[in-house]
Order: sequence, then structure tokens, then C-alpha cells
Amino acid sequence: MKKLALFALLVTGQWSLVIAQKPATEEDFYQLRSVPIPENVVLEVGGLAPLPDGRLAVSTRRGEIWMIDNPYMTNGTQPHYKRFASGLHEILGLNYKDGSFYCAQRSELTKITDDNGDGRADRYEAIAQLPVTGNYHEYSYGPLFDADGSMFVSLNVAWVGYGASLAKWRGWIVKISPEGKVEPFAAGLRSPAGINLNKAGDLFYAENQGDWVGSGKVTHLRKGDFAGHARSLAWSGEPDSPVKLKYSDVPNTGAPIAEICKTIPGYKYPAVWFPHSLMGISTADMVEDQTAGTFGPFEGQYFVADQGHSKIMRMFMEKVAGEYQGACFPFREGWSSGILRLRWGNDGSLFGGMTSRGWSSTGKEDYGLQRLVWTGRMPFEMRAIRAMPDGFEVEFTKPVDKATATDTANYSISGFTYKYHGNYGSPIINNQSCAIRGIVLSADGLKARLVVDGLRDHYIHEVRAEGVKATSGENLLHPFGYYTLNAIPQGEKLVLTASTSSTPPVAGHNMSGMKNAPATSGKPSTKAPVAAARKTAKRVNAQPSNWLNGPDQVVSIGTKPGLKFDVEKVEVKAGAKVKWVFNNNDDMTHNCVIVAPGTVDAVGTQAINLGLKGSQLEYIPNSPNVIYHTGLLQPESSETIYFTAPTKPGEYTFVCTYPGHHTVMQGRLRVVK
Repeated sequence: MKKLALFALLVTGQWSLVIAQKPATEEDFYQLRSVPIPENVVLEVGGLAPLPDGRLAVSTRRGEIWMIDNPYMTNGTQPHYKRFASGLHEILGLNYKDGSFYCAQRSELTKITDDNGDGRADRYEAIAQLPVTGNYHEYSYGPLFDADGSMFVSLNVAWVGYGASLAKWRGWIVKISPEGKVEPFAAGLRSPAGINLNKAGDLFYAENQGDWVGSGKVTHLRKGDFAGHARSLAWSGEPDSPVKLKYSDVPNTGAPIAEICKTIPGYKYPAVWFPHSLMGISTADMVEDQTAGTFGPFEGQYFVADQGHSKIMRMFMEKVAGEYQGACFPFREGWSSGILRLRWGNDGSLFGGMTSRGWSSTGKEDYGLQRLVWTGRMPFEMRAIRAMPDGFEVEFTKPVDKATATDTANYSISGFTYKYHGNYGSPIINNQSCAIRGIVLSADGLKARLVVDGLRDHYIHEVRAEGVKATSGENLLHPFGYYTLNAIPQGEKLVLTASTSSTPPVAGHNMSGMKNAPATSGKPSTKAPVAAARKTAKRVNAQPSNWLNGPDQVVSIGTKPGLKFDVEKVEVKAGAKVKWVFNNNDDMTHNCVIVAPGTVDAVGTQAINLGLKGSQLEYIPNSPNVIYHTGLLQPESSETIYFTAPTKPGEYTFVCTYPGHHTVMQGRLRVVK
């Protein structure tokens, strides 16, 4: 019957229509091309430096620098690798200037030069020592050159059950002169893997979730700013510190970031939040698009890597009241490993350098090097979201269909924030829907101005446009974005008529005559909701009273770095009474969920799709395939559950369903007769 149906489509000429209606994918617009790596090269990429002659220099976590000839594989020919330098210590940044390479080793900023032109390093010069104690978490990133030839280097805090600054200036960005003078620049950093100077000369850094950090974020830093991680303030009393705030000045109450941080002198709100698990889980490097259209319709925007989710996100920023704020959007998934470093190729393509050892990712490879190329096709996307005095303006990459773009039912907006505390991460709190009062469409069909009630400053606003179509009938490739609204712009608001919401705007402050939902209060909640523990038959924390002889079996499961359980296989008898102890020894949050055979991917995907409700539900989907589970555990904490093992023998799975973890953080539970 299927063959007859296909034949009928061919005969009637409708086959082209079927092809045209195939949903667009990211691959249709941006294609990934892998750069082959020789078997004897372990390319755990820490830094990338494209050279003017077309070669690509790559530094690795194993302390090597490799030169790659023909990384673009011109005319289908293979690249050639040559080792330039070795014997260094975990190079997590690489730059090239005036014939020399500069790299941040773990404990040193080093200049490396090939004096005789044979393609191998001859001279290693220590420019500055970077302070370390030997803690595994003391990573160093950079350098990034300023216009005056000075270099920025960002320094990770250590991990001792929480982020700690055990060595001077750990948790800071420092500025280092060509002569090696170290100048503290800004504090409050946790794991600043990405730093960037934009075209205007402004410095940004990317951060990922952890203690004092509710979610991933990108922050604009000026000298003397405090970005939020309180432990870095151990050095604020030093005579040359531009930050005078003390650790005791920082409240550790779990109050909403949007409110409490207004009371902290010098606290710098992020320009753009990347909501955890909704966008990524481990924000890394960023680059600004200055390709003049070679890479598509996003000139002047930024591309931000996520190491844990093996993907790139897109970031639009604008200035309001003199400060940066803006939106982030999904962009391109499916990279082969965890993306740590991004750099533009000479042809306007985008190189991604990847590594996953100890930092597990959704990408299946341990390391990799890929190049992202625009196909020339125009994707239908929300190109930008801009703040307006009375709402948002959404700009599209293609003209939109008027009927769908002016229907408020095709949009939704809600605002939320995170807690500010020394705990690891934060649930989403104070989530509140915002009423859309009306929509004005521009004459060219490229912009929709949404008049919105209930917006709150310093809140993240999810903007969805899932029902909007292009004039060609296309659906949005990615129908949502997250705008960080640090300040609502001043200016004139729109007047909308009662009869239509798509008429040209008229200046004025009179908001009468608007249709659709009534206004909601714009006042933020001052009290964060407290989620009660989800005690169900699938999560029993006390030994059942009818277990007179106690459990038949005690199972203890822990965690270890790299998104792994410390026990990979467990065997229990069918119907046995089991005491299951889960110890989270890791430096990030995890749960432990036992699922039915063959359902781990489905359950993991359901957890991701919980969206804004995910953290409140501890990423436990309401599914019959979830058999038993713990809650979501902070680092260095534990939980015990009691259950009766399934009576049906088979291969079950225990898994962490925290978004981005389920593909790698799994163990096998074998139930036997």
C-alpha cells in the first residue's frame, strides 16, 4: 500500500509538495564538517589560534601545541599535523601575536617562539606566574590581548566541597602587562572558561552554574566589578584590589538574585542569562560575528559554546541605560564532543575545539575538532528580541505571515529569576506569566512589537512564538528565546486601537483601547516559593514498618567526576526489599532514577522537556517508566530510599535525569530470579 501511495504522488505531481513540507533542521542551514585527527594525536582541545597563512594552531589539555596545515581540507585533501610544542601543563587558551604564541598554562602565562623557522618551538619565556595550590579545579584561561598589548587571563577557583579561592586572585580576571606585571581587574568569578573583547573593546566573560551561580551567564566586566562568587573576596583586602567588598558583606540567604543583589555594592548583573538545562549546562567560549554576512544573518551577534550539551547557542545584546542586556537562542546542536573553544576560520566558518575527559558531554567522542559552515540558505528565526518601554520587539529573519504574527495566542511570555546563595545552582523561582495586550507588525513584516504587562527588571523573560509562521508557511526553526531584562527602556509607549493590533504605532502614553488579556501586577514577589519534597510511592525515605527484619539488601551508589556513578553494575533479587543509598560526592547536582528496561533515553528526554517546571519537579517526569527515584541532591549530600525490587527479572537502568546528564551518567541494575 505504501508503494502504491508513493506512485500516486509521483503521477499526480504532488511529490515536490511532500518534500517541501519536510520540517527544516539545523543541518539544512549550518553544516558540521569534522577535521580528521591522526590516531596518535590526542587532541583534547584547550585553545585555538587560526594563523594568517591558513594553518590552525591547537593547544591541548595534555600540554601540547599542534600545527594543522590545510584544516579547511581544500579540494578534498587531508590536513597535516605537526607537533610544535610539548611538555606544558594543561593549556586552556592560545593566542598568536607578532610571530609568537601566548598560552595560559595552569600556573604560568607563557610566550613561545620558533626562532629558526623549522616549525618547532625554540624559546619558552615565562611572562607571569599564575597562582595555584595544586587543587584540580584551578584552571587558567587565556590570554586575550587588549588594544595596548596587555593580556587578560581568567582564573578558576578551587573546589573543596565548594568553590574556594585558595591562591591569590583565584576567582578573578587579571590583566598582565607585556613585562609581566599582574593587575587584578574584576572579582566574583567561578569557572570563567570563555573571555571575549568585542568590537567596541568591552570585556565579557562566560560562567557556568555552580555555587553562588544560579545558572550559566555572560557578564560585561569593567575594572572593579564583582560578578557574584563570594569566595573570591578573600583577596579584596589587598592594597592593589579594585574591589573593596568583603565576604561578610555578601548575603547568603537564598533570596531572589533580582532583588538581593541590588543591595550588594559593585555587584554586576549578567548581561544575558543562559537558563540552566533550557539552553545549556556548561557555558564556555564565545565569539562575536564580524564576518560581514559570510556566516549568515547574524552579523554583530555572538555565538556561545556549551561544553556539557555539545552545542552552540546564539546571543543578541543591546545597551539600555548604558548597560548591556539581551537575549539568547538555541543555534546548533550535534557536535561530536564538549565544545570548550571557538574561533573564526579565515574563510568565515567557525571552528569548535572539543574535549570531554572529566567533563562529560552529550557528544560521544572524547575530543574533536569540527568546523561549522553556513550553507547559504536563510533560516526562519527570531533574529533578535529588543526591550521596549511597554514590552518587547521581536525581529525575524524573514517576513512573517500577518495572521499568525498578530495573534496573541501564538505567543507566550513569562518571567523568572534564581536564588542567590552559596549552594550549588538554583531552581527557577518567582515564575510569573506576562499578559500580552496587543501586537503591532511592521510594514515589511520583519518586526512584531508586543505590548506586555507584568515585566520585571533583572528578571529573565522567556519569549515564545511557536504559532508564528513566515509568509512562505515555514515554522520557526527555534521558536523561543530568553531575554535578560536588567532595565526597562525609557520612552514613549504605543497606543493600540480596540479594532486591530496590527495598525502602525502612534506615539503617546495612553494605553486605552488595547484588547486581549487584562493587565497583571508588575510587582515582583518578595518571597521565593518553597517547594515541598515530592514524597511518593516511588520515593520512600523511611524504612517501611512491615520490614520487620530490615532490608534484604543494601546498595550504596556514589558519584565521581565526569558525570559518572562510582558503581556501574548492581544486582538484586526480584522482589527483594532494598535500601538504596545515593551519595552525591560530585561538585554538581544529581539525582538517581531507576527506570524500566530500554526506556532511559525516553525518560531523559521527558526530563529535558519539563522546561521551566523542571527544577521544581527535580527533573523527575511523570512517567510509568520511572520506577523509583531520589530527589535532586546538592554536592556533598546524600539520600536513602527504600523499595521492593521489580518482580520481573531483566536489565534495568539507574540514571541521573538532570538535563544533559542522562546520555552518559548511567548504571545497570540487573534484577535476577
